[in-house]
Amino acid sequence: MSTTIDELLADARLPTSPPDGFDVGAALRRLAADAALAAPAPDIARAAQAGQRLSVICRWVLNTPDAADHVDRLAQDPRHTPDDHLDVDGALVFACLLYLTDHPESAQFWWQLAAGAGNRAAAYCLHLHHLALGERREARHWLHEVTHTVLDTEAPDEHFLACLEVVAHYVRKNGSAASGPTGGLEMEVDRLATLGTGSCIIVSRPDRRLADRLHDFTNR
Repeated sequence: MSTTIDELLADARLPTSPPDGFDVGAALRRLAADAALAAPAPDIARAAQAGQRLSVICRWVLNTPDAADHVDRLAQDPRHTPDDHLDVDGALVFACLLYLTDHPESAQFWWQLAAGAGNRAAAYCLHLHHLALGERREARHWLHEVTHTVLDTEAPDEHFLACLEVVAHYVRKNGSAASGPTGGLEMEVDRLATLGTGSCIIVSRPDRRLADRLHDFTNR
């Protein structure tokens, strides 16, 4: 006796209702609990940790006693200064402020300026920045710059990374890494961002108005 296609399809049809005694709600709750307990993939966890550590380092840099002074010097019109040298520490502080106020592309630009001038903290920020984005090749490059910078005539400081990690651990333990700047700094950075022309998305050099607001922020 031959079997028709309709009979085969009827036998293959899946049931649309659960069997008797099956608790759908309980099953869904168990699946949700299992998903919550599942550990994230190593790369995802590593990226999240790098992002948290970068936020901590940026907050520490922004709250150093001379942060506002460096940004003040960076904000000076280069045509009215004795020389055209970049205030490297000011570039680092400005980059950290840009990162904390949600301008990561601009932060990366200013970190690169500072790191290119030999600032290891900026290179370390770039390492964490790329690691948080999952860009492992770039992250390895900037970590190498931290430990083997060619601009230093002396041997690399083997304790540099350890010191930064201690700072990150302390701030993370004693304050929220997620909290950003206050005192109107976000609005001032956004104001600068709107001054760009054309297709440029990079926030340009800070001005005196931002520097003054940063002085108020650090002296509160």
